[in-house]
Amino acid sequence: TWKWVVGPMFLYLCERLVRFWRSQQKVVITKVVIHPFKTIELQMMKKGFKMEVGQYIFVKCPAVSQLEWHPFTLTSAPEEDYFSIHVRIVGDWTEGLFNACGCDKQEFQEAWKLPKIAVDGPFGTASEDVFRYETVMLVGAGIGVTPFASVLKSVWYKYCHDATNLTLKKIYFYWLCRDTHAFEWFADLLQSLEAQMQERNNADFLSYNIYLTGWDETQATHFVVHHEEEKDVITGLKQKTLYGRPNWENEFKTIAERHPGSRIGVFLCGPEGLADTLNKQSISNSEADPRGVHFIFNKENF
Repeated sequence: TWKWVVGPMFLYLCERLVRFWRSQQKVVITKVVIHPFKTIELQMMKKGFKMEVGQYIFVKCPAVSQLEWHPFTLTSAPEEDYFSIHVRIVGDWTEGLFNACGCDKQEFQEAWKLPKIAVDGPFGTASEDVFRYETVMLVGAGIGVTPFASVLKSVWYKYCHDATNLTLKKIYFYWLCRDTHAFEWFADLLQSLEAQMQERNNADFLSYNIYLTGWDETQATHFVVHHEEEKDVITGLKQKTLYGRPNWENEFKTIAERHPGSRIGVFLCGPEGLADTLNKQSISNSEADPRGVHFIFNKENF
């Protein structure tokens, strides 16, 4: 038995040593941004740190806990000179990080007072393949929207630098959430992208739909009253917030009709149930003819 065990154990120990060495490298917090509804953004720098879109890291804050490591999706783009994560305060560890960063104080926090942070990673995800397709569907559910912050930022940087060499030509973005208030920082990012694309006369590059799934009768009434306004009253975007859940069969058929003969990448970060639905739709709406439309499904579950 030991002959079968010693090889994998040796590889495991090597992997743990590499992770320990990486986690000991110095990390500098360059900026802490407090977003509404107790969400903080940590912007950091680390020597030799290289990332791709949609990747994630493990974070440890010794001031909060010496042993706990927590995974966070990177919300910055590879083109930026820092890497960042967004942390929503929902538990003891995140509350401790919130306080350690001085976010509970009114006065300005000096940089040297910020806590030490250990970072391990980055680690790859399916979202890295976004730029291999001309057309993509990005589906984020709740906190699963965070990988696409990195993707959309990187798309913008690439688009501004050299749009002619960018393989990606069309993005269909779907955001399903119970309450948009917890992710107002992401709505701000969409607002910025929307305005910049309009300035360049390419508003059709990004099509997005926001679905509020946890709506009640009061919200529905509010929606009806303000539906004719130019901008959505919830997000401030020109695209109006939709209520309920999308009809995925209709969405897939519409996209297939618009892009015949294309390979369309479908990227999900969300629950397993939604993954099953999108996988089935990707298969049923792909044509048997190799020259026809094909949906390629990629997922990240939480």
